[in-house]
Amino acid sequence: MTKIFETPLYPYERNADQDQTSPVRHPVVVIGAGPVGLAAAIDLAQQDMPVVVLDDNDRVSFGSRAICFAKRPLEILDRLGCGEPMVEKGVVWDTGKVFFGDRQIYEFNLLPEEGHKNPAFINLQQYHLEAFLVDRIRQLQAEGKPLDLRGKNKVDAIGQHDDHVTLEIDTPDGPYNLEAEWLIACDGANSPTRRMLGLDFVGQVFEDNFLIADTVMAADFPTERWFWFDPPFNRGQSALLHKQPDNVWRIDFQIGWDIDRDKELEEDNIKRRLHAMLGEDARFELEWTSIYTFQCRRMESFRHGRVLFAGDAAHQVSPFGARGANSGFQDTDNLVWKLKLVLEGKAPDSLLDTYNSERVAGAEENILNSTRSTEFITPKSETSRIFRDAVLDLAEHYDFARPMVNSGRLSVPCIYSDSTLNGPDTSELPADLCPGTPAVDAPIRDGWLLDRLGDRFQLLAIGVNADTDLESNGISIETLLLSPDESPEFSSRYLGKADQAVYLIRPDQHISARWTDYDRAAVLNALQTATGNKEV
Repeated sequence: MTKIFETPLYPYERNADQDQTSPVRHPVVVIGAGPVGLAAAIDLAQQDMPVVVLDDNDRVSFGSRAICFAKRPLEILDRLGCGEPMVEKGVVWDTGKVFFGDRQIYEFNLLPEEGHKNPAFINLQQYHLEAFLVDRIRQLQAEGKPLDLRGKNKVDAIGQHDDHVTLEIDTPDGPYNLEAEWLIACDGANSPTRRMLGLDFVGQVFEDNFLIADTVMAADFPTERWFWFDPPFNRGQSALLHKQPDNVWRIDFQIGWDIDRDKELEEDNIKRRLHAMLGEDARFELEWTSIYTFQCRRMESFRHGRVLFAGDAAHQVSPFGARGANSGFQDTDNLVWKLKLVLEGKAPDSLLDTYNSERVAGAEENILNSTRSTEFITPKSETSRIFRDAVLDLAEHYDFARPMVNSGRLSVPCIYSDSTLNGPDTSELPADLCPGTPAVDAPIRDGWLLDRLGDRFQLLAIGVNADTDLESNGISIETLLLSPDESPEFSSRYLGKADQAVYLIRPDQHISARWTDYDRAAVLNALQTATGNKEV
């Protein structure tokens, strides 16, 4: 059977730009047709912003790669028209179990409360995700949206100018040049864009390696995340088991630092490890294998003139915790609405500096959590190992020790609590939804709250009348009037003990400001702040 990653999904086609005598200028060019680049392009096109995507490949990624997608990125993908097919195809899970040696020491639930449309996590191979994103692009193109996905278009050189970026591109028909008002680099951890601009990462590379084995087998393990410290089949190391669709199981083995990579990737050696874990009689096939090293690094700045970096091109973290692709979707979610306002002349160029400041803060949070996970999973001294093992022993019997166990702090939504775009707040409303926090989903009478929040500024007026004709600097605010008793979950999350509330919500569904009563002037003033139009 032909695998999805063996089929060109965006094969090379000659485009009109290649026949022009001088370079054509586009508002936005995205380099990289991985998950983050495709998400950025979809977001722009849905809002009628012309975008060209360039990729040196013509098909989706080989191997599972990113597999865990958290609730917040699923909500973002919902807005992009891809979330529901992902959840339908993916393996939904919320329970994790931690083992020490051959015994389970505890388990946890990532979404213990009801009243959310999306699950805590799904597992889905990256190639399936990319295929869903390409399908969405084809839908948008059929609707006449301005989106051009160009396979086998390899960017060989980049030039920075005051008002544009120049690109030299190689194709099967030979080279051509393009210009972009803005360039979004989503070309992965080894980003050629970053290299061509002479930029690099800062941070740590940890001395340990992990073997990934995507294993096809009919197994009856439950749909849970299983993590082992010092398992009997991989003594002194760790291991991780995840279920994926189509009877594919993601298995990670910690294998140490001083290794022969080629030898470790030999099929017989991988099968030896798998048989030790699964039993000598286990029957399976290998779909994909790889070795990775823990890295916790980022660019010092995600903006360089008219080039904006996102996803793995901007930052890297260890895979345990699912903070890579999940963080990349939050990058583009933060960037696109700001870039749209700048392109339309409705916000100053400096608004894009807040993409850098907000998402660098997000990357720092991920790197901190990823570094702590790495240090716990791979102790670098005998003293650290003794402490780690003592914590694991205590966690089996005592609740207080369980928060100290770190098998990968799983991805959570980023909060921009210190953003210069935040407006006024009130302590009378629930602390969990202060400015900078992403809006939380809740059931309402006609569906789900986040389904009603689109890609525009929204005023959520709960139990209070508010104007429906709000606008400033050509930026409109859509007002959503809701009752305090839409649902118990909605009331608890958005009102707490208050009787009414007003929330100004950004296009990326992060809260800008909130009040307990409506004041038109205050709302418009907060909009000015949220769009960088207010002088500080």
